[in-house]
Amino acid sequence: MRKVSNRLPEAFVERMKNLLGTEFDQFSETLKSDAPVSVRLNSRKKLTELFDDLKTDRVRWHSEAFFLKERPVFTLDPAFHAGAYYVQEASSMFLKEALVQTVDFSKPLRVLDLCAAPGGKTTLMADLMNSESLLVANEVIKSRVSILKENLLKWGFPNVIVSNHDAEEFADLEGFFDLVLVDAPCSGEGLFRKDKNASSHWSEEAVATCSARQKRILQAAAMAVAPDGVLIYSTCTYNPEENHQNVQWFVKNQDFEVLTLNTSTFPEIESREPGYQFYPHRLTGEGFYIAALQKKGGDTDYTTAKIRLNRLPKKQVEELTSWLERPEHFEFFLKKDDGIVAVPKELASDFGTVLKGLFRRSSGFEIGTFKKNNFVPSHALALSSEISLKVPKIDLSKDEALLFLKKESFDFGSAENGWHLITYQGLGLGWAKVIGNRVNNYLPKEWRIRMDIE
Repeated sequence: MRKVSNRLPEAFVERMKNLLGTEFDQFSETLKSDAPVSVRLNSRKKLTELFDDLKTDRVRWHSEAFFLKERPVFTLDPAFHAGAYYVQEASSMFLKEALVQTVDFSKPLRVLDLCAAPGGKTTLMADLMNSESLLVANEVIKSRVSILKENLLKWGFPNVIVSNHDAEEFADLEGFFDLVLVDAPCSGEGLFRKDKNASSHWSEEAVATCSARQKRILQAAAMAVAPDGVLIYSTCTYNPEENHQNVQWFVKNQDFEVLTLNTSTFPEIESREPGYQFYPHRLTGEGFYIAALQKKGGDTDYTTAKIRLNRLPKKQVEELTSWLERPEHFEFFLKKDDGIVAVPKELASDFGTVLKGLFRRSSGFEIGTFKKNNFVPSHALALSSEISLKVPKIDLSKDEALLFLKKESFDFGSAENGWHLITYQGLGLGWAKVIGNRVNNYLPKEWRIRMDIE
């Protein structure tokens, strides 16, 4: 396909001219500039000093997010590995505003992120959820599940099940979820500035294919939403076929109504009928579309189930009390591979129901295992917000933390024998075990930093 001078597909240019009219030139020029860099803080892992020399403006619709004047090398920031923040495009953070206007997060909720990888919006929702809520993060593409798991482990929210299913495979959980997010795979028009290669994959045929796929996902998602539950639909694109026309089609074919959001304080956001469109020349962010819907009727058809795992013996449960800040909050189960899963007592039935309804999924918060009657803590526990404050710690400087994350040796100083949580500014990075004069680094090999530190 022939490209115009700014390397955009010609058919895309014509479409955008029809959408924007006289604003198109400003839009086109904006795409030639660098994409803004924005980060969102983890509410459970706050640091007093973070990016103080790089911060600029706050993201207007998220109080815990801000822009950076330049893009640092995040891989070489130990706070990034500890899950202190998530590097996320600013427009997509409007999800928080949509959620707080439509969902009561003070209540226990069952939440499904149906197209979750790499986990930006999943972690945003986790920040809003309380300790009695369950989050299921699903990704249909198997190769993307590992990065989703990694980002969720860093975030430290324990009440998560990660699954690898097609949207239509949630049939056994009909009407189970109070909130379902469909951040649908799309043609990616809103990422043309951020990803310089994205425009080369665009075509009008791809738009049509994406629109059809999104309809199929929405149909499946509708079934999973509980009566009176909320469905959020979003894309990172501009065209009406994938955005408001899909929502119009959906409400005609499903028992849902569109929810109106109050955007009066954000005049830069364009109101569509239905939904809301973000353009990069009108705001500091990329292209994005979002719509909120509520289910008016519908049925529930799922089987409440118990967790089909053996309970951990009482003696071993007693040994775990020193590792968790709230051990009384959890029930402990033993997987077939001897991994120990900690499930909040209030959520045992919900966990059991999801574990029965899905077959390619994790079992929840895996805290470690016993080997020869000795507890070996997991990496997930090191990063969790539920870890005991009394666990022995070794706090490292930035340079030392980077050496730990590269699994390279350095002088840990004097420390008692046993397990130690390795921290950076108080946030967990992983485990080390001191045995006499030797210190074993238990950071998983796949988490190791591979780039040069210099």
